[in-house]
Amino acid sequence: MLVSAKEMLDKAKAGHYAVGQFNINNLEWTKAILLTAQECNSPVILGVSEGAGKYMTGYKTIVGMVNGMIEELGITVPVALHLDHGSFDHCVKCIDAGFSSVMFDGSHFSIEENVEKTKEIVALAHAKGVSVEAEVGSIGGEEDGVVGAGECADPKECKAISDLGIDFLAAGIGNIHGKYPENWAGLSFETLDAIQQLTGDMPLVLHGGTGIPTEMIQKAISLGVAKINVNTECQLSFAAATREYIEAGKDQQGKGFDPRKLLAPGTEAIKATVKEKMEIFGSVGKA
Repeated sequence: MLVSAKEMLDKAKAGHYAVGQFNINNLEWTKAILLTAQECNSPVILGVSEGAGKYMTGYKTIVGMVNGMIEELGITVPVALHLDHGSFDHCVKCIDAGFSSVMFDGSHFSIEENVEKTKEIVALAHAKGVSVEAEVGSIGGEEDGVVGAGECADPKECKAISDLGIDFLAAGIGNIHGKYPENWAGLSFETLDAIQQLTGDMPLVLHGGTGIPTEMIQKAISLGVAKINVNTECQLSFAAATREYIEAGKDQQGKGFDPRKLLAPGTEAIKATVKEKMEIFGSVGKA
């Protein structure tokens, strides 16, 4: 059974660890992440971008798949199904479809419009027990067509959004989606600390978890980050393992392509990546 992300993230912030959000793109990724979470006895958040939602034929399909897997695989750890970087309309669709958590990304609006729209989403979501993530300050890089320059959020604007009754807050602190360039300046811990001072017990979210050095991640957790998103690293590990399998000629064997065999190495690579991240985030054994 899917759960809201609120309780798991409140516990994470109080316990000084972070819960991983790992984005899903198909059945294999979903199965790998759920099995790893169960093995690690870790709570987990399954992230779904709008593009991935379209690829998997729609949000109701995803809800059915995830709920079915939780039952069939005997998953007992807390699992939240979360819309990642959602527009207003897609947040409403996911709430209606049975998602247990949504992110409304109003960071590209003025702060006044971000406040207004976030307030509406909070009312709609909380009426159905769905948790809400909001964003202030765009996250750098590109994900599903959403582009940001990696700006640092204004702590006062973060306070204004956090006061709307949201459950957790994504604030730009110099983080980006995708691989980090060599000249990346690093995370702005001064900004993160100022945000935590104004938002108090509000769990904070770090997007772009791929490639951030472990010491930076752990410092971010010490300053209130309770949710860390990982997507690119799973994509890279899945692609590398699948490519190696194909180039070794193991996928044909005179019988054509068997997707169960073809995707197995990549699936195992995702398991290893997720387990490594859960250990770094400190969520192992916290279910």
